Amino acid sequence: MDKGDREEVFRERVKAAERFFLEKKTGALYKHILEIVEKPLIEMVLEKTDGNQKKAAAVLGINRNTLHTKIKKLGVDVNKFKFNY
Repeated sequence: MDKGDREEVFRERVKAAERFFLEKKTGALYKHILEIVEKPLIEMVLEKTDGNQKKAAAVLGINRNTLHTKIKKLGVDVNKFKFNY
């Protein structure tokens, strides 16, 4: 998936969340947006860092252990981002 495709997916998902918020008025917009974008964001950064979790955590501005926990929780396959020399 290239950058343009990824950005379009983000936009579509945010629009869907906006509709959800406006229809349901649950007050859970933040949590819903986070659920929508967190996994693709982590995958995008891991792709750019060749699967290096330490570098990815630095780019994201979070602790490496936090990133590792999120990777496990979200079911991200880190191996598909590692560059094979």
